[in-house]
Amino acid sequence: MKSTSNNSHVILTGVLVFALLTVGLPQLGAQTAEATPLSKELATSCDHSRTVHVSGTAVINVAPDRALIQLGVQSNGVSPAEVQRQNASAISQVKASLQALGVAASDISSDNYIIEPIYEDYDSLFIKGYRINNVLAVTLREVGKVGDVLAAAFGAGANQVVNVDFYTSKLRSYRDQARALAMEAAAQKAQALAEAVGSKRGCVLSIAENSWSHYSGWGSGRSRSQWTQNVVQNAPTTGGEGELADEGPVSAGHISVQAEVDVSFSLEE
Repeated sequence: MKSTSNNSHVILTGVLVFALLTVGLPQLGAQTAEATPLSKELATSCDHSRTVHVSGTAVINVAPDRALIQLGVQSNGVSPAEVQRQNASAISQVKASLQALGVAASDISSDNYIIEPIYEDYDSLFIKGYRINNVLAVTLREVGKVGDVLAAAFGAGANQVVNVDFYTSKLRSYRDQARALAMEAAAQKAQALAEAVGSKRGCVLSIAENSWSHYSGWGSGRSRSQWTQNVVQNAPTTGGEGELADEGPVSAGHISVQAEVDVSFSLEE
């Protein structure tokens, strides 16, 4: 009898659980049905059938705040030991002259070092001497001192200027500014086009971006495309708002940081 009673309790418990699940399922189904229309509304909030595609471009002209100077010290001698002594002495004097102008020792490094034999003539195997080409890379944090650095280096024993490259240490920041200006230009253009056909600019559907920078100076010319862009702006410098620095006998020119975006917007009634 006790066993029969226990079985009855088990069966009764199962029936109750089934009944509770049966009552709860319609409510769960109702919650799911209520969430579905909201998801569809979010998915269709932007009209993909009517779009306007525009481009925006911005150029920021930046005064360089760094210069990378590559100075060559070429030495010749009748033996490897002699040419090495001559070159080491000249390099030491060049470094000392640069440090006297305030260039830190950590900003002076060897960029290239080659020692090679000098033959009597092109077809000869007779070696008449040896030559060392030693190139120093100098990072200059005061671009107005480029002329002074070159004069001091040559006075101390340097005999080649391999390259002088101006750049900015804040390139990432200027690129971000150019992107923001390019997006603003694209949005304004899209709004004007939408209004021209009696619509309004809607949400952003897609964005494609391209950014780069180039140096203008030392005979490199000026990019004609700068004058045909949506936005052209000079970044603030120590010389004043929008003024590009031009210090010393060596003109630093400027760096043009440019960003382009292609943006698709939806059109609203």
